[in-house]
Amino acid sequence: MAKNVKKPVEQRPAEPQQAEALPLGQVNFIMIAVSVLLIVLGFVLMAGSANVGETFNGDIFSATRTLVGPMLSLAGFVLVVPSIIWRPKKKVVVHVSKEEVEQ
Repeated sequence: MAKNVKKPVEQRPAEPQQAEALPLGQVNFIMIAVSVLLIVLGFVLMAGSANVGETFNGDIFSATRTLVGPMLSLAGFVLVVPSIIWRPKKKVVVHVSKEEVEQ
């Protein structure tokens, strides 16, 4: 019968935990927040009182409720897409030696 021989386990130094980078940057989140605020503002402008009883409320046909509010909401919905897709340009650093500059 063969004996079970335990081999020593190699001890590796613990690798430092790298913080996982978020797929979206701070600018993206700010742009998304602005877009959401536009959407909410548009819906607030569209809200209002309805016709009550026998009195006619002409405010339901105002330009704020029929034009400005929907356009703000539409602009917010449209701006969400580029705010998610947008990526900042990466800075390129070029190192030039003195010999290259003198030539």
